[in-house]
Amino acid sequence: MITNPSANCRIKQLKFLFTLLCLLVLCNSLAAQKTKKELKEIEIPEYHFLNYKYEGIQVPGKDSTRLNRFFQKIDTLLYSGKNRINILHIGGSHVQADLFSHKVRQDLDALNAENQTPRGFIFPFSVAKTNNPANYTVTYTGNWSAARNVQKERSVPLGMGGIAVYTQDPNAQIHISLNPDRILRWKFTQLRLLGSVMDKSKEVLPVLYYNNDTIEGKKDAFSNTYLFELPKPDYEFSVGFIQEDSIPHTFVVNGFIPENGNPGIVYHAIGVNGASVLSYLNSENFEEELHLLNPDLIIFAIGINDANSSDFTGESFCKNYNALIEKIERVSPDCAYIFITNNDSFRKISKKKYTVNANGLIARESFYRLAKEHQGGVWDLFSLMGGSGSMRTWQNAGLAQNDKVHFTRTGYLLIGDLFYNALIDYYKQLEPK
Repeated sequence: MITNPSANCRIKQLKFLFTLLCLLVLCNSLAAQKTKKELKEIEIPEYHFLNYKYEGIQVPGKDSTRLNRFFQKIDTLLYSGKNRINILHIGGSHVQADLFSHKVRQDLDALNAENQTPRGFIFPFSVAKTNNPANYTVTYTGNWSAARNVQKERSVPLGMGGIAVYTQDPNAQIHISLNPDRILRWKFTQLRLLGSVMDKSKEVLPVLYYNNDTIEGKKDAFSNTYLFELPKPDYEFSVGFIQEDSIPHTFVVNGFIPENGNPGIVYHAIGVNGASVLSYLNSENFEEELHLLNPDLIIFAIGINDANSSDFTGESFCKNYNALIEKIERVSPDCAYIFITNNDSFRKISKKKYTVNANGLIARESFYRLAKEHQGGVWDLFSLMGGSGSMRTWQNAGLAQNDKVHFTRTGYLLIGDLFYNALIDYYKQLEPK
């Protein structure tokens, strides 16, 4: 039989390349599994008052399928480097300050490796004349008004962020930089503006001022949003609003979502000072805007304001939460949930006198009930920090503020690291998929 030497050579080359490819795939898989094992928890300073019995995520129900499915998505990300995971952390003033939530965002960013993921949902709180997170800067021009979901009456509709700013001023602009510390981490190639003109029959054109160019926002026909395409990745932007006739029309801004399409974990944080569960239920466009995130995991941290009411009951608290979860599941039916219990807190009863808020225990029991009903997990911050009355201990340690409700910067960063450790510990205990 006559053989073709060149053909045999090509066959050998193909076999060699196939073997090499298999080895590369195997090495990548082994490296990824090693990465999971080597995920390290954040080292926590010694605090004698922490009750480490509650440092992990508890699963009150027998079915953890929904929660485990979320962590399997992290497996896929680590093993293949090809997965986008959206986490939404939602609450009140603890989250608006974005100290706790941003610390978790930074800790989880280690799992993204070289992937330059976007930062997540942002809102220009400074324009609303309220405290803005320190991890991005906001400046603005023009006359603006604000609306919040804690108000009983307001003139503009709200989205999932629970807060809006609006203007009729043709000179109004918003400038946001995601790089206040000059760390080029949160670059984006697209910017989605959540908002619309109040009078749907009129037109206001949102524009992005980029270098010497003006980029028009492309209106999304399926949502009240505008999409801007950047010519190259950037970490800051300026947006203006061109009035198209001589009569000024109100344009409402509900927030921004920077995007770049890269795989990885994106950690969105939404919080409004004073917000309760009912506040988010009263945000008219909550579901419509939630579609834009399609969250894989929601971290519920709403409750400190609910429990501050004198007529607070566990039944009404759970009822409101169930109604909110019903809205979420119409958007993201496979979403997993982790409930963070209220921290211990005090009530002010006179100028210099405080008393322990006994509703903290009722709220704690309610969070366990909700987690059991919705196949979720509970991170029991109330018990971890020492239980009823422990907020005074945290204050004495420099971890809580004088109001005995909020934490200091050091306290929030500690809580962020503790929560990250709880996530990683749960994940590492799961069997590989």
